[in-house]
Amino acid sequence: MPPGVEHDGWTLRYAGFDPQQEGLREALCALGNGYLATRGAAPETQADAVHYPGTYLAGLYDRSVTRLAGHAVENEDLVNIPNWLPLTFRAQDGDWFTGRAQEIVEHTVALDMRHGILSRHSRVRNAAGRITAVRQKRLVHLVFPHIAALQTTLEAENWSGGLEVRSAVDGGVRNTGVARYQGLADCHLALRRKHTADAGVIVLEAETPASRVRIATAARTRLTTGGPPSEVRTWTDATRIGTDIAVPVAPGRRVVVEKVAAVYTGRDPAIGDPVQAAVQSAGEAADFEELAASHARHWAELWSRCHLDLEGAPETERTTRLYTFHILQTLTTHTAELDAGVPARGLHGEAYRGHVFWDELFVLPYLNLRLPEVSRGLLRYRYRRLGAARRAAHDAGYQGAMFPWQSGSDGREETPAVHLNPQSGRWLPDHSHLQRHVGSAVAYNVWQYFQATGDHAYLAAEGAELLIEIARFWADLARYDPVLRRYRIRGVMGPDEYHDAYPWAAEPGLDDNTYTNVMASWVLHTAGRALDLLPAYRRAELADRLRLGNGEPAHWDHVSRKLRVCFHDDVISQFHRYGDLAELDWDAYRERYGDIRRLDRILEAEGDTPNRYRVSKQADVLMLAYLFPPDELARIFARLGYACDHDLLDRTMRYYLQRTAHGSTLSAVVHAWVLARSDRAASGRFLHEAMAADVHDVQGGTTAEGIHLGAMAGCLDLLTRGYPGMEVQEDTLVLDPALPAGIGPLEFHLRYRGHWGVRVHISHRAASVSLRPGQQAPIRVRIGSGEGTVEAGSTWRVALPPRA
Repeated sequence: MPPGVEHDGWTLRYAGFDPQQEGLREALCALGNGYLATRGAAPETQADAVHYPGTYLAGLYDRSVTRLAGHAVENEDLVNIPNWLPLTFRAQDGDWFTGRAQEIVEHTVALDMRHGILSRHSRVRNAAGRITAVRQKRLVHLVFPHIAALQTTLEAENWSGGLEVRSAVDGGVRNTGVARYQGLADCHLALRRKHTADAGVIVLEAETPASRVRIATAARTRLTTGGPPSEVRTWTDATRIGTDIAVPVAPGRRVVVEKVAAVYTGRDPAIGDPVQAAVQSAGEAADFEELAASHARHWAELWSRCHLDLEGAPETERTTRLYTFHILQTLTTHTAELDAGVPARGLHGEAYRGHVFWDELFVLPYLNLRLPEVSRGLLRYRYRRLGAARRAAHDAGYQGAMFPWQSGSDGREETPAVHLNPQSGRWLPDHSHLQRHVGSAVAYNVWQYFQATGDHAYLAAEGAELLIEIARFWADLARYDPVLRRYRIRGVMGPDEYHDAYPWAAEPGLDDNTYTNVMASWVLHTAGRALDLLPAYRRAELADRLRLGNGEPAHWDHVSRKLRVCFHDDVISQFHRYGDLAELDWDAYRERYGDIRRLDRILEAEGDTPNRYRVSKQADVLMLAYLFPPDELARIFARLGYACDHDLLDRTMRYYLQRTAHGSTLSAVVHAWVLARSDRAASGRFLHEAMAADVHDVQGGTTAEGIHLGAMAGCLDLLTRGYPGMEVQEDTLVLDPALPAGIGPLEFHLRYRGHWGVRVHISHRAASVSLRPGQQAPIRVRIGSGEGTVEAGSTWRVALPPRA
């Protein structure tokens, strides 16, 4: 752990106040419930160079336009909604406490992950030397999604007199949490009114200017300990409404202030008016201790369902708990009931504007076997935007559905036309929208969910339609080359992201990106399999509604066998003519710059471009080995007419490992997975790098703008699916463990085919699967080369042969 950070397994504790680290701490100490999330900023702070309070609602976006260099730049942002948190105090008519470093004598913040509570203990001194002890507890309720609460205990240490407490709701917040977005429109709230309701509940109502969503934030603040207040008054200013409470204090006399807030919007179901709903919820909510108790009970259920025990690896286990905590509080059953996707940075900050990318590819496989209802809800986000994807394909001249690289509220392409290189200060064209492979990620997630759950109802209702329309797009985008006798997909970008054009070409886009083409082949084949799995009547209904021609599935099969894959230097090429690019002098750049993760920015600042070199930001070709086990990948290549044996994959893996800058936190996750069965020592090193990504903020400030949700889930998935070699094949749970040194024994729980709490235990010598007693049907399990049936209430254990 970094200096000043302690972690006892269940509690992440920061000792001392470090302005340089405050942004990171606020992101890692954020609390949420899948509907609402609030960063871990202290209640007395406002947005400045040190702090950034932020509260976000899943799926709530607003659009704005900025005039930039004579162009209209349009962006859609996850909205920083009115801040419910503000609470401060002053001693004996002194200044209000603002959280400046010079006011703080002692300071400790602790995130209790077991119970979902953020605590703070401070001793603060005002200009007159009066010292006050401050203890706070905060929660964002896991059962009641609209409720957040703050309990503050104040105690005068060396003074007596009047204590004033100020509680407020602030509607003056803006989206200013990412420095490189400065100069772009950042105001997404229009205040409608501020007033006091019954029982002292204050209410602030706002509206998003473009999306026209009404937001109501109500707060109830009262003393629960310390005697009756001497005065209570409500006040307003231009952007806030607040309550001031005055009470006499003396040394040894504690004052406990309780603040309960409720947030509703006009999008919420089962309400008439968001203001009335917020007022009623805030006024009727239980006290803090009762809320904390029910909150903790639900956390206990989640921790049991997502249990992961890494015996003998306490440091890794501590980080896995932190990462599990953030996954579980960002994507919950409340999320499943909303119209929300997987934001790349969670609900913890404003990086990437809260957009939905392909990161769900790394998140849903973990959720499928623990919270499948959440996976299905997140897939429904894509299904609801199938119409927008169809329009995008049609407008580009293609059939089927073309999903956007960045998605927000309505499913249109949200990738900005330009982006800022902070190293050069230049705004550059952004061609990321050419990453058409996001559609394949959607299809992969549909199929993985179906394989993990056996949910035929989902496949028939929504999943097959998604697969069909994505397959249609690939079948139309691929063009036949009679000379090569192959289908080609041209003008795209791969997952690498460093390459968006050929250095000799005037137009952006690359041809025959291997990842794109192989995934397109897999989608085309899988769409046909999905159709075959449907009941005849449902297949006929879909064919009629989608106007699916009799010959289309046969054409998909034909294209799936004839897509082009390129090779050079006896390895798989990342794209056509990749081998014509120059080699980079890696040692020279490392010596000159040290950290070269963002090599693209370095080269651009030098007037150069990564398009000229054999360099990668992250895995591209190797993503295929992340998504598919070696045997399945060999079968996919064989369908395409190419041989793909272990030696080719090994050469390809080592070739690209030497040419990857790891400019994404996902890169270490993918490489740890890919190396798991060929170089377990290297895999373990990549795992530890991935586990450190957010805790240590290895990219130098990016975590402060929001956690890396996909990387966190990817680490958990690697430990519970990658190293155990776990997959579902034709209704059989398969385990083929390959634990690196220092990892294992490990134990984790699954939810599988009606069994809640399936326990899997894996060591370097043995593996076992245990089912709880119940009436559920037995399951088929294969461990290594042995296969058997496990009955409810029983355990099957298999000794593992030693691995080379």
